[in-house]
Amino acid sequence: MHVLQPKHTKLSEKESQELLERYNISKAQLPKILSTDPALPEGCQVGDIIKIERKNKDKIEIYYRVVV
Repeated sequence: MHVLQPKHTKLSEKESQELLERYNISKAQLPKILSTDPALPEGCQVGDIIKIERKNKDKIEIYYRVVV
């Protein structure tokens, strides 16, 4: 991982379900990320949810993507 690359973390099944319930959405409604993306952590499969943490000045912005 490069120093300028945002942190990518694979969510566990429990964390994924909590996220979907909190926002009342399905995986199909999340933005997509390709399974060939070099930033993905090892062991990611289609359907996994990825948490992306970007540092923006003094705060951390969190994004979620589903692997396709």
